[in-house]
Amino acid sequence: MNTQAAIVPRQLRVGLIGAGIGRSLTPAMHMREGEHCGLSYRYDLIDLDTRGLSASDLPALIDEAEAQGFAGLNITHPCKQAAVALVDELSPDAQTLRSINTIVFDGRRRIGHNTDWWGFAESFRRGLTGVSLDHIVQLGAGGAGVAVAHAVAEMGAHSIEIFDLDPLRAQALVDQLQPAHDTCRFSIGRDLAATLDVADGLVHATPTGMTAHPGLPLDARLLSDRLWVAEIVYFPIETELVKLARQTGCRVLDGGGMAVFQAVKAFELFTGIRPAAERMMQHFNSLRS
Repeated sequence: MNTQAAIVPRQLRVGLIGAGIGRSLTPAMHMREGEHCGLSYRYDLIDLDTRGLSASDLPALIDEAEAQGFAGLNITHPCKQAAVALVDELSPDAQTLRSINTIVFDGRRRIGHNTDWWGFAESFRRGLTGVSLDHIVQLGAGGAGVAVAHAVAEMGAHSIEIFDLDPLRAQALVDQLQPAHDTCRFSIGRDLAATLDVADGLVHATPTGMTAHPGLPLDARLLSDRLWVAEIVYFPIETELVKLARQTGCRVLDGGGMAVFQAVKAFELFTGIRPAAERMMQHFNSLRS
C-alpha cells in the first residue's frame, strides 16, 4: 500500500502572497513537481500590487485562503514579518528569525515556517563543499540577511561580520541572532577592505545586482581569488558580483540554489512528500532559459 497516497490529498491548493510577484518561478516549480508526485496541485499568485492591496490586508487574505481550503501559503515581501503574528505556532527557526515565508494550515492551526535559511544552507552545502567558515563577511542585514546569517551560523561559522548601510539594522541582526548561536560570534563590520583581507568568504544579501538594482555591492578591487562568494540574487542568475567573482578566480555560489531549495522544503511541508530536488533544479533552470 502507498502510505503517502493515503495521507496526502490528490487535490491540493496553495498560494503565494506578496507584492510584485508576477515573475515568480515558485508556482511553476511547485505545480510541475506536484504532477510528478501524482497530485492535482494548484498554486495561486496573490499579488498585492495587482489587487491594489497592502501588507495591512494580510490577515484577511490568510483568512480567505484558509476558508477556501488551501493547504498552506508562501509569504514574501513585504509580509514575512507581519505574518508571524497571524499564526498559532512557529517552528524553532522561525522563532529565531521572527520571519516566515511558509504557513501550513493544519486542521484549525496555522504553523509558520521559514524555509529561506534552509534553502540557502542546502544550496551552500552542495555548491561550496569544503570551504572554510572560520571568518565570514556578509553584506546586508535585511530580512534575507537575517536568514542567511542564521544559515551560515547553523553550518558552523565561527565569526560573521555584518556590513550594512544602516548601522542600526546591522546591530539589530547581531542582537537578534547572537543569543541563538553560542559558537558563532556576530559583529558589526567597520572596515570592509581590511576585513576581506583576512576573511574566508563573502555572503551577499542586498538587492544590488537585481535587474531593478544593477551594479556591484562593493569595490571590485576588494575581491581576491582566495575568497569564496555566495550570492542570493537570482534575477539575473549571473549578477555583476557573480561574474566578477568568477573572473577573479573565486569559488562562487549563485542565487538559484536558494530559490529552488526554499521551494523544495515548502513543497514537503505542504504535501508531506519529499520532492526530487534535482528535478526541481532542472525545471528552474529550464524556466530561466
